[in-house]
Amino acid sequence: MSTYRDLAHRSSRATVLRTVGTRERRSHLSAPRVPTVGIDIGGTKVMAGVVDADGTILEHLRTETPDKSKSPKVVEDTIVELVLDLSDRHDVHAVGIGAAGWVDAERSRVLFAPHLAWRDEPLRDALASRLAVPVMVDNDANTAAWAEWRFGAGRGEDHLVMITLGTGIGGAILEDGRVKRGKYGVAGEFGHMQVVPGGHRCPCGNRGCWEQYSSGNALVREARELAAADSPVAHDIIERVKGNVREITGPLITELAREGDPMCVELFQDIGQWLGVGIANLAAALDPSCFVVGGGVSAADDLLIAPARDAFRRQLTGRGYRPEARIVKAQLGPEAGMVGAADLARLVARRFRRANRRRAERHERYERYAQAIRNTRTDPEQEPQS
Repeated sequence: MSTYRDLAHRSSRATVLRTVGTRERRSHLSAPRVPTVGIDIGGTKVMAGVVDADGTILEHLRTETPDKSKSPKVVEDTIVELVLDLSDRHDVHAVGIGAAGWVDAERSRVLFAPHLAWRDEPLRDALASRLAVPVMVDNDANTAAWAEWRFGAGRGEDHLVMITLGTGIGGAILEDGRVKRGKYGVAGEFGHMQVVPGGHRCPCGNRGCWEQYSSGNALVREARELAAADSPVAHDIIERVKGNVREITGPLITELAREGDPMCVELFQDIGQWLGVGIANLAAALDPSCFVVGGGVSAADDLLIAPARDAFRRQLTGRGYRPEARIVKAQLGPEAGMVGAADLARLVARRFRRANRRRAERHERYERYAQAIRNTRTDPEQEPQS
């Protein structure tokens, strides 16, 4: 009997996770209002948090991402430790993972993660076998976009595109309340659209990718090149890092730009213009009503968004004769991926709870019948009750 229950448990969970993506829009309205854990895994940090049904973070933890040279199990161990730690203080019903990498259409395997040693890694099943709750895996940009649609800047939008500007550029598409993941699960990799043929070499292997001109890496690369050349326009930033060019970072450039440093302001104008060019291309292909710009670089606010809007209006196909999509900054900040992963996991929790309830009802009926049989054996005059 125990073997049958174990097999049924695994089978129903697999079915639940395969079908969850087909009914996201209506499902989130009736998903159980239970706390779930969201995990956001990036190249430098792992953030975990307990999130309620209104998108409120009840508690969150953060730790450094294990070095990518280490085995995938090391990252798994880190995730499990965070979940178990949070489970000590909260009644957790499901876990959602937002991973910086390509996740297959079944949301089961991480096909490739540029900052981790994950290559066709069966992350969902590996974690589900170690945790007593269902697990969902998705791309981190998808989870961030879902959070902004549910709780942030994208509320009320039926056609939304999210662009995440960090080390590179990620993205996600939502139409009619559903994340569009593509046939193989890897839609939304906007950062690798080619915008400059033969341009800067990208780690993906190609040249001229969009993220080489509008991302955190692009911002830092340009500032360091000017500083290394001892350009007069870089005097302030050279002085700030005492001549150590390697200490120039995105947050430092943002800080100086806010203080009015001309070079840093100009750098944001440059990457903002490239951002607008890419958004115009996406508008021609997808025609959304709203672009939400998130990620660490978006912390520069209008230093980045204003030039992006200007370039978008100049580059938009059919400009002047078509409605223009809004370009807005994300509202949920660096926690968006974690919140979205937790909320998507809540959809899995509902179906999983239903399956558990049905199994419990079947088991209860079986136990009643088995007890009747035992009673009959001790009292031959009784007959088993069906």
